[in-house]
Amino acid sequence: MNTATDRMVRTELKLMLREPLTLIFVFVFPVVTMLIIGGSFGTKPSGAFDGVNPSHWYVASYLTVVIAATGLIMVPVHLASYRERGVLRRFSAAGFSRWSFAVAEAVTGLVAVVGGAAVLLAVAAPVYGLPPLHDPVAVVTGFSLGAVAFVAIGVLLGTVLPSARSAQAVGLVLFFPSFLLGAGGPPPKVMGSGLRSIAGYLPLTRVSDAVRDPWLGIGPATASLVAVAALAVVATAIAARRSTL
Repeated sequence: MNTATDRMVRTELKLMLREPLTLIFVFVFPVVTMLIIGGSFGTKPSGAFDGVNPSHWYVASYLTVVIAATGLIMVPVHLASYRERGVLRRFSAAGFSRWSFAVAEAVTGLVAVVGGAAVLLAVAAPVYGLPPLHDPVAVVTGFSLGAVAFVAIGVLLGTVLPSARSAQAVGLVLFFPSFLLGAGGPPPKVMGSGLRSIAGYLPLTRVSDAVRDPWLGIGPATASLVAVAALAVVATAIAARRSTL
């Protein structure tokens, strides 16, 4: 990154920590709901959770809730608010390229994902314990690709939606069904067939599978990892194209 973009990234990181919506949805909401849901099913391995400890299932799953909260709520609301207030036009008038702000937002989003995940794991460790990583490389790959995919989706939404309020509304509408069906709600095996079918098409479900399954030793989740990689490539390409218009 060039010097101007570096400065913008540092500024955006500082502003991120001042936004209540960011702090709540990225750093607080996943932790609180993980503590509640993770303790609701006990610690005895269950067939509904593919034979693993339910608490560990939700610890692994809620890492992807941080990804979704960042990509569907934090990034688009912040970017749309800048567009609404004419900040992007002022950046352009000051000589910043249009893509530099999108890059800064993407980097800020990825940093938020890592920070939110670290907070969640730090809280989960003394409460439920951290499950051993069966396949660390696959877990890191799935988490990284999922973060890139959702942050790119967030940049795309922020460049399309006209205001912070509309971005917040759309983000929440996209986030909560994804959260309940794709990561933070009941396990797929206790859902009805209709809900399972819907959940199977959600990007967050694929990201959750790509992270949780190799972490807990359920399976390699190769198909989900490929789907997440494809989503990351497509979303990044579209967001990059949109950011230069």
